[in-house]
Amino acid sequence: MLVVDNVHSYYGEAHVLQGVSLKVERGAVVTLLGRNGAGKSTTLKSIMGVVAVRSGNVTFSGRDITDTPCEEVARLGIALVPEERGIIPNLTVAENLRLAILGSNGRDDAAKRYAEALHYFPALEAISHRKGGQLSGGEQQMLALARAVAARPSLMLIDEPTEGLSPLLVRTLVETLKRMNAEGTTILLVEQNLDVALALATYVYIIDQGRIEFEGSPAAFRADKTLRRQFLGV
Repeated sequence: MLVVDNVHSYYGEAHVLQGVSLKVERGAVVTLLGRNGAGKSTTLKSIMGVVAVRSGNVTFSGRDITDTPCEEVARLGIALVPEERGIIPNLTVAENLRLAILGSNGRDDAAKRYAEALHYFPALEAISHRKGGQLSGGEQQMLALARAVAARPSLMLIDEPTEGLSPLLVRTLVETLKRMNAEGTTILLVEQNLDVALALATYVYIIDQGRIEFEGSPAAFRADKTLRRQFLGV
């Protein structure tokens, strides 16, 4: 479904991604692990077109999307849920969802898409009148994910979804992501919480200083304590 091939990306003169290659098969949950500053978020943003790819290629469903504007990437079926969540604080929950639907050319079946988003996050219905800036961290994360669902992506790029959430909310979120995957959504997940990452993963990559240093099954990752200490500090 997604192939990232020898991608190099920069922030100004800083060479952040230094030849990153990875694959995401349809139906998988692939987790990208690494220390802070290793290049995880930049990888997602480079796939989405938020950060320009200086060299290398990104292919999605057989189409080269390198250098494709991010709004066009979204229309092709990729949704990014950024670490900062990106909800609009002065709009209500309902307005945030409707804006996401309009942005993904969903005018013709807006009501159905809205219902699909609430299917995974029914708690948002009771607070649909509240503004984004008035929501708790957990509510904001639900809204960020629900906006992505409303766009009907075939691939979701999710960056640190459990950051700052209580253990109860983390467990709920893990179960929701499992259900989304079981119902057809492929996921590329960046996550610092190892328990969460391994509970969801079908395949694991580790990135360090802009390079992929490991790829393999969750079982292979768990078995290699030296790897975990060297690249994750655990």
